[in-house]
Amino acid sequence: MKYKKILLGIMVLSMITLINISCQKFLNENQTTTRNTDYFNTEAGIKDLATGMYYNLRFHFASEWSYSTTNYGTDEFRCGGDGSNATWNAYDGSFSSMITAVNVNTTMANTLWDNMYTAINSANLLLQKAPGIVKDSTAKHTYMGEAYFLRAFNYQKLVRQYGGVPLKLLPSTSAEREFSRASAQKVMDQVIADFTAAYNQLPSSASLPGKITKDAAAHYLAKAYLFRASEINDSWNSSTKTSDLVNALKFADEVISHHQLASNFSDLWNYTAVNGANEKLDEIILAAQFTSDKSTWGAYANMCHLFYLSQYLNVPQMMRDIAGGREYQRLRTNYYAYNVYDRVNDSRFWKSFKTKYAVNNPAAGSGYVLGDLSIMYIINNPNDTRFTTPGSLSKIKDTKTGKIIPSVFATYAEGGEYLNGDIFQNRFASLNKFIDGSRIGVSDINGYRDGILARLADTYLTAAEVCIRQNNFSKALTYINAVRSRAAYKAGESRKAYTDGGAAYNSISNPTGWLSFGTKNSFYAENSYYESNNIPETTAATDLTVSSFASLPAVDESIIKTLGYTSNYDRAMCFLLNERSRELMGEFYRWEDLSRTKTLVARARAFNKQAAPNIMEKHNLRPIPQSYLDAIQKDGRALTASEKAAEQNPGY
Repeated sequence: MKYKKILLGIMVLSMITLINISCQKFLNENQTTTRNTDYFNTEAGIKDLATGMYYNLRFHFASEWSYSTTNYGTDEFRCGGDGSNATWNAYDGSFSSMITAVNVNTTMANTLWDNMYTAINSANLLLQKAPGIVKDSTAKHTYMGEAYFLRAFNYQKLVRQYGGVPLKLLPSTSAEREFSRASAQKVMDQVIADFTAAYNQLPSSASLPGKITKDAAAHYLAKAYLFRASEINDSWNSSTKTSDLVNALKFADEVISHHQLASNFSDLWNYTAVNGANEKLDEIILAAQFTSDKSTWGAYANMCHLFYLSQYLNVPQMMRDIAGGREYQRLRTNYYAYNVYDRVNDSRFWKSFKTKYAVNNPAAGSGYVLGDLSIMYIINNPNDTRFTTPGSLSKIKDTKTGKIIPSVFATYAEGGEYLNGDIFQNRFASLNKFIDGSRIGVSDINGYRDGILARLADTYLTAAEVCIRQNNFSKALTYINAVRSRAAYKAGESRKAYTDGGAAYNSISNPTGWLSFGTKNSFYAENSYYESNNIPETTAATDLTVSSFASLPAVDESIIKTLGYTSNYDRAMCFLLNERSRELMGEFYRWEDLSRTKTLVARARAFNKQAAPNIMEKHNLRPIPQSYLDAIQKDGRALTASEKAAEQNPGY
């Protein structure tokens, strides 16, 4: 799989767009020549353009912007031991239309904006060219469907982040400087029209892995209709809200009828190899395709394995290895993310977070050997009195070997929130959903795992939210309980069993250079379920089904009380958002979910200590990038200060 670098010309906002025409996993080509835009006047050029558009999907997993624009500044995560993008979490004085870079890793105000418009230009070019060039009807419909989908996908991302944005529906091949923002209503009208056109032209099944299908369009149509009916649009959506909810449920139900949830939640994260079983699950509706073939990487390889990991390389008996990952420690788990789970009965917590590491660098004469338990995170409750004595965490023994566990950390110990202070900002239970043990080297930042963009559990929860908005609470619970039933422990299931993508290191033969880590490494096939909960071992089934929003699990009642909700609707929506946390933790939905439901400010103030002092209602939208405002013109001249202010979101 090779790349053909094709200069498309000067893009909107005075950007030069260099498109890497890539193939991902479903095409294998060699670059034979460098072509100009005349190539897109041929069938071969249109075919390559259609293939290259998929490269845009990789953007969402390719660097720091993946989490800074989606997971920072919410209830689930905050800034960890590295503050490269701390401003996106704290909403401090630097968070503006021109963000001050801390270092080369800082996500700038225009990063998302520019990349979405680059992709939109590619889709526009195909939509303009393909009808008069592609002769095969089936191929033409597929190409057009993919282009409509990707234009809608990128405009939906823009409107969720910024509100109204400039609508550009024709390709740019020369400099264009005069633009103005369309209303959010007009952008959403276009998004829904494009997803509908995609739905009508895309095939029902994928011809090759990773291809966009009718079900992917239906999934995103459901989410688009739901977004238009959400609180952030209440100033203009009254005339469409009722019909939008009907349509959202219709398309969600269609997708649900065609797919099955994975039988075990851990199947989604049990990555063992490139193109392994977990990348082919029926639950996955659309994924950005990545591979170990270096010739396909281009600028966008999957880097998400770096960001959610806490530091372990400087802990006694430990060194950094491939299985444990290169820990950038960008996202530190908030206490909300621990406490939103029923950690006794809900398996998703223990299948989403890494709580044990094995010794991989035993000190000479220490008595420890490779594979001993080295690090343990105890995720306990505030009323746990086991660790009230100073130093008590340093005396805990491994029940298997009888050896003192070298490093133990607890959420609550010594009379308070032990991990919540600044001293432990790089110590937290790591989200494990993106760990990649198949990488070649310890310091490799390019990962090989596919990036899941849409999966069926999200479709179920979308349907549930629609029903809540329709005041059909009993039906909403049928969708939610389908997801929660999968999350419950099954009879005979081991509650201490654990896996993550680091296990991929053990599933492939070690080439030269890996053997220095020995046959064992930091991956440990257990969690701290029993140590954390302090309960006897059991293999009994659990029941997570909920029968009424009037009587919810204790973890949810606590959150509802903290947020001060009392109405049936608010209680139900709070539970739904909690459930989205439990199921989709860290999967790049959270900021947009809280923004569109206008719950971002309340939840960040309640559960994110770094965001709480600064967050305001204006932060439900991002600032329009200054680079755009400075580049555009009106009547052939630069905008005045007042004209720029009129184009900017309120408060920035």
